[in-house]
Amino acid sequence: MSKNTRLEDLEAPTISQIRSELQKEQKKSNHGRVIRTTVFSMLVVAAASALIAILLLPVLQISGTSMSDTLQDGDVVVALKGSSYKAGDIIAFYYNNNILVKRVIATAGDWVNIDEEGNVYVNDEKLIEPYIDQKALGECNISLPYQVPDGRNFVMGDQRDTSIDSRNTAVGCVSNDLVIGKLMARIWPLSEASLLQ
Repeated sequence: MSKNTRLEDLEAPTISQIRSELQKEQKKSNHGRVIRTTVFSMLVVAAASALIAILLLPVLQISGTSMSDTLQDGDVVVALKGSSYKAGDIIAFYYNNNILVKRVIATAGDWVNIDEEGNVYVNDEKLIEPYIDQKALGECNISLPYQVPDGRNFVMGDQRDTSIDSRNTAVGCVSNDLVIGKLMARIWPLSEASLLQ
């Protein structure tokens, strides 16, 4: 305001101008609130997703061929954490700072035997294994028949001739404490997405 302008010379804003300015300010305020709410909601969803992925449904990428043809190198799978596993379950577990994926063949107290042709027997019953292409004794250096210790799982890869698993003392039976979870589904590649048996 210049020195020559007097207060009485200024025009008062009209009611419609005041309403218009008020609406503009309310829109700015609402827009800011919507952005803050949206960002907060996205952070909550991201945090919840991360917790679920870590604590309940870990997502893993398969590396290697010990579970082919069931799982291929590069497949992405979802596991479900649990406390007990049964024969036939595919599990992921920690081994020497790595994560391995194998199939549970027998659980605590079961007796496992494998003949020279690679036929697997649990408690003297021959397993029917439609998930393997070729039977093999593989890298076996344990004394057979073998009894699975308490709190452990006897695991084998589906690619029996190349898999290093519970048949070898290098891996041995897997403690329940080291199991990440049971593999439930393949989610990548999308063309191969399916539940796992």
